Amino acid sequence: MTDATILTPTELSQRYNSLVSLKTLANWRSTGEGPAFTKVGSRVFYRLTDVLEWEERRTMRVG
Repeated sequence: MTDATILTPTELSQRYNSLVSLKTLANWRSTGEGPAFTKVGSRVFYRLTDVLEWEERRTMRVG
């Protein structure tokens, strides 16, 4: 995958080994909690760069 990669909600769920469901992703979109997304018509897409930035902001470092 490159930073220009586009993920569907299913692919993003699979990135997290399906521990984050499609329903959870939909809830995050409605509340603004998840990674930034793009909507084209009724289709939702996530740019890998946005996902990586979101993951970095959520990364906890101890010590």
